[in-house]
Amino acid sequence: MMNGMVQRVAVIGAGIAGATCAQALAQAGHAVHVFDKARGPGGRLATRRMAWVDASGQPCTTRLDHGALGLEARSPAFQAFIDDGVRAGWLAEWSPRLATGGRPLERGTRFHVPVPDMPELCRRLLQGITATWSCTVDNLHRNPLGWQVESAGQRLGAPFDLVVLALPPAQAAPLLAPLQDEWARQAALSPMQPCWTLMGVATTAGTAPPRWDLARPAAGPLAWVMRSDARPGRARMHGQAHWVAHARAGWSRAHLEQAPDWVAQQLRAALAEQLGGPVEWLHSTVHRWRYALPPARRCAPAESCWWDAAQGLGVCGDFLGGRGVEGAWLSARSLATALLRHAGAPLTPACCEALP
Repeated sequence: MMNGMVQRVAVIGAGIAGATCAQALAQAGHAVHVFDKARGPGGRLATRRMAWVDASGQPCTTRLDHGALGLEARSPAFQAFIDDGVRAGWLAEWSPRLATGGRPLERGTRFHVPVPDMPELCRRLLQGITATWSCTVDNLHRNPLGWQVESAGQRLGAPFDLVVLALPPAQAAPLLAPLQDEWARQAALSPMQPCWTLMGVATTAGTAPPRWDLARPAAGPLAWVMRSDARPGRARMHGQAHWVAHARAGWSRAHLEQAPDWVAQQLRAALAEQLGGPVEWLHSTVHRWRYALPPARRCAPAESCWWDAAQGLGVCGDFLGGRGVEGAWLSARSLATALLRHAGAPLTPACCEALP
């Protein structure tokens, strides 16, 4: 299609990077279709629904935030995005009480979290945008009609003019290999750090609850410990504590392929040590994040996104833009700017403002 006309865009990945880029392009008037292997948006902005049966035989459910801790801003642009979300009521400030004796936080004790759950941020950004869920894209190829997106040998949607990959580099690399060999090589050289995460509900009966909401232990396998039910908009049940504990990257890497039961036992013991006594669990489980954090020193180039105008192919994510939700968001904004210039429409504030 000629510049200035509506472009058909496939965005692969519905975490914060994919959702941010998709929203910018859709608000500029382009036809956007999002694909993700999960059942809904969010990526590492994740909240797990947990269900169990208590001792009396009654079914119980709750939800725990088991991915990114929250949003922190370094740049004025991302701070403005957060401020818009707060005013709209779907972001809330969280200033947790920090445990003593642990490692200090890098940017103070002020976070913002989506409410009522972490995926709400991406749901808001993707509101009104066509999406296909539970779909793993395993092939991309380009012909005179445009880009074909495939999963398990089946074509997904009509041909597209532009394709955006908003995936962890290990997942992006095989899709890029036949299209952009150098990008594929650099993506493969940007390994994401893994993280085993323990989450569960414990009784507080007969125990003195800790006087903190967030801990960053100085030693041991745990990097972060959080009271999920102490966060804004989360349900807090009398007599219960909702714990989420993230293991260190090195520990997670060393035990990446261990059985979940063994990992759960180790992390429960580490949490008990952090809390100074045994934990009476009502229900707990673990989750393995294979691609939790980009490396501290990226092997990828300094660009915050990749864009090939000749092919109509772009890549964004925190492995390019920097750590945290902000890094992914900034990378997506940068790519959206490049795509909209290519399509003949500059990125304006209205293209990326938060939905009410």
